[in-house]
Amino acid sequence: MTELSTRPVSRLDLRCLHPGWFASVMGTAITAVATFGNPGGIAELRGASVVLGLALAALALGLGVVFTVLYTLRWVRYGRVVLDELRDPAIGGLHATFPAGLLVLGVLAAAVGPSVAPWGRVLAVVAVLALVGGVLAVTIGVMFAYALFTREVPAPSVNGSWFIPPVSAIIVPSAVAPLVPVVDPTTARTLLVLGYACWGIGLMLFLLVLGALHDRLVLQPLPPAQVAPSQWIALGPVGVAILGSGALARAGQPIFGASGAGVVLATQLLGTALWGFGLWWLAVAASLLFRYRRAGAVPFHLGWWGFTFPLGAFTVATLTLAKAWEVPLLTGIGVVLYLLLLVFWLTVATRTLRMLRGRGA
Repeated sequence: MTELSTRPVSRLDLRCLHPGWFASVMGTAITAVATFGNPGGIAELRGASVVLGLALAALALGLGVVFTVLYTLRWVRYGRVVLDELRDPAIGGLHATFPAGLLVLGVLAAAVGPSVAPWGRVLAVVAVLALVGGVLAVTIGVMFAYALFTREVPAPSVNGSWFIPPVSAIIVPSAVAPLVPVVDPTTARTLLVLGYACWGIGLMLFLLVLGALHDRLVLQPLPPAQVAPSQWIALGPVGVAILGSGALARAGQPIFGASGAGVVLATQLLGTALWGFGLWWLAVAASLLFRYRRAGAVPFHLGWWGFTFPLGAFTVATLTLAKAWEVPLLTGIGVVLYLLLLVFWLTVATRTLRMLRGRGA
C-alpha cells in the first residue's frame, strides 16, 4: 500500500480504479469483529459493542459488495491492465486485498452472522467466501511471486505491500474453520489439510518478505514518508497466523482425538511466541512513524488503510490469547490496542471521505 498516493482516485473510472480499495473492506471488517467481541469483557458495554459491531459489519459488507462488482468488471474489461499491474513490484501485491477482503468478510459473517440470520444461511455465505477468496488468494499470490522472480527488482522497491499476498493465504484457515464441524468427516479432514497448507504458504512467504524488508530497511536509506503505513502491514500476518492456527486447532478437536488437547496447547504456545514478535514490530513501526512525523507530515492516501487491518488482526489475536491464558495483562494490552484501532479507523475513514468529496469521486 505504499504507492497509493501516486495514483489519483478518479470518478468510478474502472480502468484507473485503484487495486488497493479493498483494504477499506479489510480494515472495517476486522474492526467490526473486534468491536462485536466486546474487548475487555465489560458487561455494561456488551449491548453497545453488539450494536456498533453490527453497524460496522453492515458497512463492511456494503463496501465489499460494491468493490467486488467494480473489481470484477475491471478484471473482465481491462484484464491486460490488471496483468500489467500484477507485474509491477510497487502495486502488484495490492491486488491481493481483493481475496483477503472476501476471506475477512467470511470470518466476519461467522462471527456476527448467527445474531442476525439462521446458522445454515451464514454457513453458506462463509463457504462461498472461503472458496472464492481462497482460490483467488493462492492464484494472485503465485502470479505476483512469478512476476517478482522473472524480472530485476531494485532493492528500494521492496515494501510492506508485499505482505498482502501472504496475509490473504493465512486468512484461509480462519475462513474454513467454521465449516469443519458441520461437514462429513472426510470433508472436514480435507478442510483441515487445506487450511494448514494455506497457513504454511502464508507464514513462509511472510518470513521471506520480512527478511527482504528487514534488509531493505537496514541496507538502504529509509523510504519516503508516504510508505510509513505499509510498515505496519507486518502485523497482519502475525495476527491472522495466531487466529488461523487457533481456529484450526479448535475446529479439529473431534478429528485429532486424544491428541486434540496437545494440538491446542502447542498452537497456543506458538501463537504466543508470534505475538511477542508482533509486539516488538509494533514498537518498531510506531517509532518509525513518529520519526516520519517529526521530519514532516505523512501525506494521506489510500495506503493509510494499512494502519487498520494489521492492527485489527493483532488486536483480535491479543484478546484471543488473553482468554486462552487468562492473563489480565494481555487483556489490558488488547483493550489499549482496540482503542488505538478505533482512533486509526475513524481517522482513516474520515480522511477517505474527505478525499473523495474533494476529488469528486
